[in-house]
Amino acid sequence: MDVLIAGAARALASGDPLAALNQVALRDDAPALALRGIAMAQLGDFARANALLREAARAFGAAHPVARARCVVAEAEVALASRDLAWPEKSLAAARATLAAQGDSVNAAHAAYLQARRLLLLGRLDEASLALADVDALDLPVASRAVHELIAGGIALRRARAQEAAETLARAEHAARQSGIPALMAEVDHAMQALHAVAARQVTPDGARDLTLAEVEALLASPALIVDACRNVVRQGAQTVSLASRPLLFSLARLLAEAWPKDVTREFLIARAFRTGFQDDSHRVRLRVEIGRLRAALQPLAAVTATPDGFALRPHADVAMVVLARPLDVADRDHAAVLACLVDGQAWSSSALALALGASQRTVQRALDALAASGKAHALGHGRARRWMTPAVPAFTTSLLLPTLMPGQ
Repeated sequence: MDVLIAGAARALASGDPLAALNQVALRDDAPALALRGIAMAQLGDFARANALLREAARAFGAAHPVARARCVVAEAEVALASRDLAWPEKSLAAARATLAAQGDSVNAAHAAYLQARRLLLLGRLDEASLALADVDALDLPVASRAVHELIAGGIALRRARAQEAAETLARAEHAARQSGIPALMAEVDHAMQALHAVAARQVTPDGARDLTLAEVEALLASPALIVDACRNVVRQGAQTVSLASRPLLFSLARLLAEAWPKDVTREFLIARAFRTGFQDDSHRVRLRVEIGRLRAALQPLAAVTATPDGFALRPHADVAMVVLARPLDVADRDHAAVLACLVDGQAWSSSALALALGASQRTVQRALDALAASGKAHALGHGRARRWMTPAVPAFTTSLLLPTLMPGQ
């Protein structure tokens, strides 16, 4: 290992990409290419970073499997940072296995963290927890321990476990400050802000109020029947009915819940759920059909009863009914339906959103552009392959903490 390569690796491990580039910017050997790639990723030039890392992996070749595996891990982290979630999971898993077999526990753990972060972005919380549980962080450097706790805190935030999230993020903050890496400390600070920010709105017949994550956790633990507009589900205790893939039924359920214990007229339901100012017999027939589907879906938790003027939602148990809504700014409320679809953590195309919402693709695209401008949504890919998602909680940046990337180690 030469002095310049070692110095550049140390600079990258401490979060100083410019110092690293000062030492290897003019070199084209495999270790220098890899370190330049990581430095460019830390600076936000993901396209150039990918090109350099791929070139480095080819240059290392089969003679240096560990260094080549580290390049694959770095490529995966660049893809994650740029929200390109289509990168091959098998390649990352193979690289992780190579690193573990060769005794590089730090970078093997880093590969596992990338897998967990990707799963967290996709809303697959159980799988993310399993990926994280495979890593023993006790013997890892403080930076790796900070990442471990940060991901665990993100999972707790998504599960609305405020106390667990606070404890985990406190450990992440302590480890991040010990590491002295600015990017990592910024990630933890962002997660802390999410922990203490307004998490949802509680809507009842008496009005609406903002809730913190701790208050959301308490509400979810209560016996109330909750129409959760953050995830498009209806829940009571451990029982959950998901309507995430049926936005029209969820819209009807929310309208009925917001009026509870009163009923909602057929005309109002048609106007709001079907988004039409014109009504005829076909709309009334369609409403009866959709109400029948909603009645069947909610049968474990509540009944949908007909009244002389319309319909009413009646919980089976003698409990309160609450609507849990997203804490939207006034400017974003016009796009609440689009956000409700995006919140499931999956990547949606604009055409799929238009189909699900019964709106034109141009209308949906305008809403997506407005949400992207306010930071409420972001795009993955280009052209026909473009997909849209909401930012994850926490919104991970890339810290690219690979401490070394040398051949033959």
